[in-house]
Amino acid sequence: MATILVKQIGSPIRRKSDQRDTLVGLGLNRLNKVRELEDTAAVRGMVRKVAHLVTIIEERA
Repeated sequence: MATILVKQIGSPIRRKSDQRDTLVGLGLNRLNKVRELEDTAAVRGMVRKVAHLVTIIEERA
């Protein structure tokens, strides 16, 4: 199972509600919080939607 490490680097303040909901869906709710998530198409799409607020630290096989 491949995973990715995602880190929140931006604040959801003054962002649209769907972007805030996407961050919550990814399990991110604080700056500099890191989550390990499964590398699926759905997760990649969520990361792409809030690409200006998160960064992918590492991709694990």
